[in-house]
Amino acid sequence: MNSIWTNPPFLTLVITAGIGQLIKVIIFYIKSRRVHLIDMVATGGMPSTHCATTAGLATIIYLTEGTTTAFFIALSIAFIITVDALGVRRTAGEEGQIIHRLLQKVHFKIKEPYYSLGHTPVQVLVGILFGIVVAVGVNGLLS
Repeated sequence: MNSIWTNPPFLTLVITAGIGQLIKVIIFYIKSRRVHLIDMVATGGMPSTHCATTAGLATIIYLTEGTTTAFFIALSIAFIITVDALGVRRTAGEEGQIIHRLLQKVHFKIKEPYYSLGHTPVQVLVGILFGIVVAVGVNGLLS
């Protein structure tokens, strides 16, 4: 029986999510000189961990199984996540910032809610490339 720790898709997901979020926290710390617990699971920022994990998953499935149904499912999910990161979540975050500024201008005192800005195209591209590199590395390590 194989261990889950030698399962290429599982390892790719754990490494891309874990290291991706760690990189994000380090970048948050460098920029603000502080870290909050929310930063450990925050969306937005460099790199896009969502894009990294889904691109890594699609890549490792392709490398280990070829063009199977699982590969095309993973590729579809990666595409949906990428479009969401660039479009819907980015737009919603920008709208959240505008609403907050408007509320400040009219001196409406409410606690600022947490909102994510989504991702810039560079953050998404770096996430995708990071996921692919991790998948290739995991495949080489376990082959």
